[in-house]
Amino acid sequence: MHILTFIIDFIIHLDKHLAILISTYGVWTYLILFLIIYCETGLVVTPFLPGDSLIFAAGAFAATGSFNVWILFLLLSIAAIFGNTTNYWIGYYIGPGILKKDKIKFINKKYLDRAHKFYEKYGGMTIVFARFIPIVRTFAPFVAGIGFMNQWRFTFFNVAAGIVWVGLFTFAGYFFGNIPVVKHNFTLVIFAIIIVSILPPFVEYFRQRLKKK
Repeated sequence: MHILTFIIDFIIHLDKHLAILISTYGVWTYLILFLIIYCETGLVVTPFLPGDSLIFAAGAFAATGSFNVWILFLLLSIAAIFGNTTNYWIGYYIGPGILKKDKIKFINKKYLDRAHKFYEKYGGMTIVFARFIPIVRTFAPFVAGIGFMNQWRFTFFNVAAGIVWVGLFTFAGYFFGNIPVVKHNFTLVIFAIIIVSILPPFVEYFRQRLKKK
């Protein structure tokens, strides 16, 4: 519970906590940010870590000279790409073992078969869109691996999506994060980023409900 409380507080007050990290660890903060983004995208058990908001905040600090914006962009892009790649191969290697079992807790074989067909048809765009949706982006590459999405196809879209995702939020923070109205309402901006990020799944859910009715 203490860890969860800390994570929530860290996300809500990103600007304050990031400032503390920079003053405490200096250049090693690059590595800390790298590891957070890598784990958020690469480990199925850590979808709760900050992604969009953290990159935006880091970009804002880059504008003040705390980071080199190009080094930040490069390192976090690599972290995002490697994270998804790790997640893909975890799914790929445990997939055959899962498929051999008739009953698996929390996993339905029918869903795995559908995932396979879905990724064969829409896999590329799924990887791109999932980058911008918290939690979903953590599971998309994992399901792609289980569904045996073609490795090279996955790699192409993964690299493109990782660069666009990190680039968008890094430079958005860099150019807009220190505008007075944004800087003085940074917590509200972080909340707005989170809400906008998680909105698409809810919109799609209600759209499907209305479609069935």
